[in-house]
This record gives sequence, C-alpha cells and structure tokens, in this order.
Amino acid sequence: MLISNSRIRLCQAAPQLPRYRFKCNSISVHRRPYSEAPINGAQEPVDLLAKTNVANQWHEGWLFADSVFPIQIAKHYIGLLREESLLEIIRHRLEHIKTHGFKIISLEPHEKDGGVFIRFIYNASDTENALKSIERELVEVAAKHGGLPSWLGLNKGNTWMVKGTPWREDMDRYASPIVNVAFDGPDIQEQSLYELFRPFGRIRRLTVPTPVPAGTSRSSTIIFSQLHSATIARNVLHGFCYTPVQGTGKTLLRTAYQRPIQTHAIRDWMSSHPKITLPLLVFDPIRSLMVQGKMLDWFDYREFWLYKWLRTTTFDLLSPTSNHTSAPVELASGIVWRERKEAASTINKTMVIDCRALQNTNSDSQIVVSLVAQMGYWPVFTFLNSVNNLIDLASVGLIGQKAGLNSSLEDQLRQILTIVGKALRGVSFSNRTATRRQTLKRERERLEKEDQERIRAKIKGGIWHDGRLDCVAGNGIMSELGIGDEPMLISDGSSTPYVENAEKKLVLEEATRKQSTWEEMEAVRSLPIVVIRNYAVKVGSNREELLVVLAQWAATLAENQVAHVIVISDNRENAKYLAKTLPSKPLNLIALSDADSRSSISFVKQKLRDADIDADFTPKQIAHVERLGGRASDLESLVHQVRNGQAVEDAVENIISRGVAELRKNAFGDDVDDAKSLPWTREQAWIILKLLSEREEVPYHDVLIDFPFKGDETSLRNMEHAELISIGTHEGRPSTIRPGKPVLRWVFQRLVNDPIFRATQEIFFNEKIITGAEKTIKACEEELTTISAIASRTRLPWWQFGYGEPRGTSVRSKYLAEKMSSSAKKIGVLEKQNLELKKVLAKGDS
Repeated sequence: MLISNSRIRLCQAAPQLPRYRFKCNSISVHRRPYSEAPINGAQEPVDLLAKTNVANQWHEGWLFADSVFPIQIAKHYIGLLREESLLEIIRHRLEHIKTHGFKIISLEPHEKDGGVFIRFIYNASDTENALKSIERELVEVAAKHGGLPSWLGLNKGNTWMVKGTPWREDMDRYASPIVNVAFDGPDIQEQSLYELFRPFGRIRRLTVPTPVPAGTSRSSTIIFSQLHSATIARNVLHGFCYTPVQGTGKTLLRTAYQRPIQTHAIRDWMSSHPKITLPLLVFDPIRSLMVQGKMLDWFDYREFWLYKWLRTTTFDLLSPTSNHTSAPVELASGIVWRERKEAASTINKTMVIDCRALQNTNSDSQIVVSLVAQMGYWPVFTFLNSVNNLIDLASVGLIGQKAGLNSSLEDQLRQILTIVGKALRGVSFSNRTATRRQTLKRERERLEKEDQERIRAKIKGGIWHDGRLDCVAGNGIMSELGIGDEPMLISDGSSTPYVENAEKKLVLEEATRKQSTWEEMEAVRSLPIVVIRNYAVKVGSNREELLVVLAQWAATLAENQVAHVIVISDNRENAKYLAKTLPSKPLNLIALSDADSRSSISFVKQKLRDADIDADFTPKQIAHVERLGGRASDLESLVHQVRNGQAVEDAVENIISRGVAELRKNAFGDDVDDAKSLPWTREQAWIILKLLSEREEVPYHDVLIDFPFKGDETSLRNMEHAELISIGTHEGRPSTIRPGKPVLRWVFQRLVNDPIFRATQEIFFNEKIITGAEKTIKACEEELTTISAIASRTRLPWWQFGYGEPRGTSVRSKYLAEKMSSSAKKIGVLEKQNLELKKVLAKGDS
C-alpha cells in the first residue's frame, strides 16, 4: 500500500468543532448529489488537515480511498450495485484504528473518480506527528488485509491523506490522465511540482506555465501514465496551499481534468495539413458553405433533433439532480445579466468579430488565421504566403524586382470578407425561407380552421350537403335519404349567409397588400447580424488598415441590405473610419452606460460566492464598491484583490491610488519632454480634471470656447481616445463631458486635492494666462500709438469741438483702454495667487 508522505503544512486554524456523538456500529454514509458549502468558511485558503479546535485539541481531516468504484463510464453502474457492501467493509476495517482518538464521521462516495472521501477527527496537540502516526497505522491495516476492497472483489485500493479541500462535484467533468494545475499565486518550479505529484504515479509529461492574458491564472499540465493516478492527484491536492522551502509566497493549487482529445481536433488537423486533405474542388463555395454552417449551427450537434431527443428522453432522466444543482447558479447569473439575456433572446444568429484578438497578433498570417477562425471560414492555406514570400525574395535577387505572387494583407482581407459577404446572403435567404415556410404553415392551419367552422355552421343550419352520402343513399328518389337533389338556395340557410363575390374580391386585395407589407418586414427582420467588437486602434499599433477594411466591408453590407452591422467601440473617435465609408448617411450612435449600482453589487457578490468568500457587505463597503461604478474591468480587479485576502475598503482604495499614479503619468507626462509628446497640453488636462472633480459632467462647448482650448476640438477628442473623458452627444452633436470611467471621478478628486500637485499646475496655468494678458496689453499699446498718430493728422475745426458724432478713433481708443485695464487687473490677481501658491510649495509635504 502506497501512502503519500509529502509534508503537511498548517495554513490557518479553523473555528471550534462541535462534539461528535456516534456509535461503533452506526457511521453515517452520505451521498451528496452536489457540492455543499465548504467546511472551511474562512476567506483565505485553509488546509483541512489543520482545521483545529484550540480548546479541546480536536482536529478534522479527510482521506481519499481509491479504486473502490470503476472509473470508466460504461462500468459505472456496475460498481453501484455493491456500493453499500463496499462502504461497510471500508468502515469496518478503519474503525479499528484508535491512534490519537481516530474516529470516522462519514463516508462520502465519489463514483465519478472511483473513490470515497472519508471524513474523520482525531485528538492531538502536534498535528504533523499525529497524522504521520495515523498514516503508519493505515499502512499496517491495509497490509494486513492486502488493501481496501474494490468493486471487482479484489483488495487493491489505497488511502491517501487529502491535503487540500475535497471538491465533491457532479458536473460533466470526467476523469482523464491529463490534469491541469492552476496557480493562484506565484508559479511553482518544475522540479517542485514534479516532487509534489510524483507519489501518486508515474508522470509522462509536465509542461511549464506559459504567458496568459491579464486576469487569467497561469497553469501547468501534468500527464500521468495511468488514469487512476490522475484521479488520486486531482482529489488529494485540489485546494492545497503550497509554500516553497525558500520563499514566503503561498500558492493555492486548483486541479481539473483536461480532455485527451480537444474539441475540433480532427478539423484542426485537417486544416493544418492541407497537402494531405486538399480536395480537388473550387474552394470559395466550400468556404461560403462553411461560414453559413457556422451561422446556422449546421455542425453543432446540440442542435440536431436526435441529440435533443436523446437529451430529453435519456440523459435528463438519468441525471435527476442536474436541475437542482444548476438552479442557484442560473438564478444568480440571471440577476446579474438579466438585461443582456433578455435582449439576446430576441435577435437572430450573429457573427462576432473581435478586433482586439486581431490586433494582439504578431504577423499578417496570424491576423488572417484569427479572422477566419472567428467567421468559420475554411479551408485556408497560410503556408502559401510563406512560399510566395520566398519566391518574391528570390526574384528580387535575380531580376531586381518582385514577382508579384504575394498579396498584401489588405488584399487578403478583402478577398476573405467578400466571400463571407456572399455567405451572409445565403444565411439571409435561408432565414427568409424558414420564416416563409412557418408562415405558410400557420396560414394553412388558419384556413383549415375557418373551413371547419363554416362547415359546422352549415350543418347547424341544416344546409350542408356532403356528396359522399349520395354513394350510400343512391340516386333519384333514394337520394332523399341524403338531403335531396334540389339545388341549395341562399334562403335555405338564413343563419349562415354566403359572402358575395365583391366582398371576396376586397378581402383578397386586402390580404395581398398585407402579404406584400409582411414580406418587406420579414426581409429586413431575417437579415443576419454582424457585430464588430473592440473597434479601436491599439496604442502603439500600426493596424489602421485593418479597421479601414472592416469599415468598408460593413458599409457594403449595410448599403446592399445583406446584414445588420453593429460596431462596438470605446469612444466616438473611432467612428471616423465608418463615417468616411458612408459620407451621405449619418451613423446611428447609441451611447452605452455602465451598469447601475444594484447590478454592480450583485456582480461582485456572485463572483465572491463562486470563490467561497463571504459576500455580505456592510453599508460602508457598499459605498466603497459604488465608487467603482459599473465598469466590469474595475469590478473584476476588485474581486481579484478581495480573493487574495484584501478587505473591500483597501481594495477600492488601492484601485483609486493606482489610478492616480496612472493618470499623472498618462495625462501630464513624467517630465517636460514627455509632456511635449502628448496630443494635449498640461493646461488643457488640468482644467478638465479640475472641472470634473467638482461636477459629474460639464458642458462641451463651454469648455471648448474658453482658455486653454480656444476652439481646439482635437485635444478633447484625443483625451476621449485615451479614455480620460467621454463625450456625450445630443442629436448627433457633442453635448457634455464626463470622466472616461466612473472611478476616474474619485481619481480626479484625489489628484486635485493634492496640494503640491495642485499648486504646481495652478502656477503653470496662471503663467500661461499672464503671458497671454501681457501680449494683449502690448498689442493694445501698439494700436493706441497708431490711433494717436492718425488722430493728430485729422484734427476737427474749432467750431465742431464737443458736437456731432464721436470719431471712430475715439471709440476704438476707449475699447482698447478698457481691454488693457482688464488685462492688467487679471495679471495682478493671478500674480497674487501665484505668490500664495509658491508659499504652499515652500512648505512641501510637511
């Protein structure tokens, strides 16, 4: 029997355990159809082996017994036939262990992984030595019986100390020899990870963590030689808090199975080996067909009627707890994303193109691969681009110019999008055909219902003649048994009058007009929807031609009524590419606001509950969360910091402080040279921050016409592009200016309330105004000198002195004098303010 002797570490003491009362012959066996609340209720990871009652020195731990049930799904129900007897044997063998008061609390089967979780308590002051003693006695008991019982009747099972947190789930995650280990904390070295997982079985391969997108945990993949070794490792080390021998950082391990064959493996292999799978066909129709198939779910097995029938009649019946398990999750998710789900349920099939994924690529070929993957465009042969590049290089060396075989990125994108546009026409035609078929079916059912009602009315009035009765009753006199052989008259059925031909004609014309109107409406309603997300130029990227090509393609789709196009961007500045492609038509702009306070709080609470963290906020904590507004990125950052052990108040404060540092660098630059490279001046950034720190929004044109902008809209648009501000519109024109994100308002206030920074920026701002006022005074003095010279040459006669209209030079001189006086007063006030501000700088931060 192999018992893991890895070092057991104490992460945190647990609260006092209750006294357990049990009899020797009555051990509870729990079948948990779903994972209950974790025993560990602390906010930080807690090692269950170290869950301690300080007062009575009682500790709680878990064991995992492997090989009790079959792991394969085909044999799963065979093992259930012997479940009660197997659990009884395990209980009987382990209850003889008395070391440190070892007592079994419950046995919880985990059939999916072929094992049983054994919950026990023991009494000891030194937990590490006590667990080693219990392990030694477990070895002796197992050796005495040759191991624990299994479903085959052989004693080949082992017991393992659970170092992490038992996760008794019943999701569709089945055992696999590949275990994915995610690190919630610093990465674990390859050798340490090998030594941690090797006791459970031979490891064939172990991968090191690779770079992942921001907000995603890094992970390693471990491939075991045997399936049962992977099941032991996954259940023993999930939730284990690892501390390196040299170092202070702790890492929480989260283990999960990974499928040996990934989704679409065959399709990906075929697309990666075009020389083998290259068909002798024209590729454009195939590509168009593949795009239509993705849009209409032709290749999604979940949409097949056979799968739906099997799911309804077989799978759902065999898993009666699935609805019970997913109900709380679905309810919570519905509260958070209620508006989005309601809107998504009313739209047609949608093609989504994420520009951020395209701009994160490193080469032109990767852009093409990422774009065609999002559209379902297949097959594509990227290796031909490399071959063409080599031919062009060779031709340059031979003849001094390129051969022209290689096409530019813009040409490749246009060719792909043209074929996709044809596919979207096919999708629209399929939608109209399906809608027309359903409408004709409903119309046919309506006419049949009207015919039946008319026949019932005739029968009730006694004027219905069914010709089939003549064959039974005979002809002539015998036909009287039917209804008679005389013709039917209108007077014979006074209760159900016939419709005149003129009325029938009017009804038919009205129905034709309605049909024509309905077909026009359905033609628009059946158009597919194309969504272009994250439509923006990445900072430091030269992928502007990508946005231009997408804008032209979107305009073509809208002009030709091929599809509805929705472009999602962070700010209005990116709409200029679309406006150039549609110069004669205005764009329909819809400003999307952040989530409201209630939805934001629900989102944060749900994320924290998913991480087993108490999400009952106090009013003070709710007020701090509301400072972040409804921006998902800031809320995700808050959740991540709270999961790492920070309090809500500290996490919000950390986000605001980090925003202050980022804003000081991005809006004002590190130094004077850095500020010169900004597309706005420091004075412009300062006046915006100062105004928005006092009010939630300011009028756009009030800011635009005054110093330091003086009608310069380019600076404001550059600020919007940098997400410092957001510009609201009213009937298509700029109307208001708001902070770029809700949290920026608190960042603005924090930065403006910094006395040193405020004094520095105010002095620079006042100096700019003083310089402008001095230039104004100097210009007025020069103009007054000129006016005085003109007036001296054109003196009035003595008899017109004091009478008549004042001359133009007098009016102009008076205006210039008033302007000089105003500028002089402004200079005096500002210089006085600068003296006070310099006193603040002299005091420093003391």
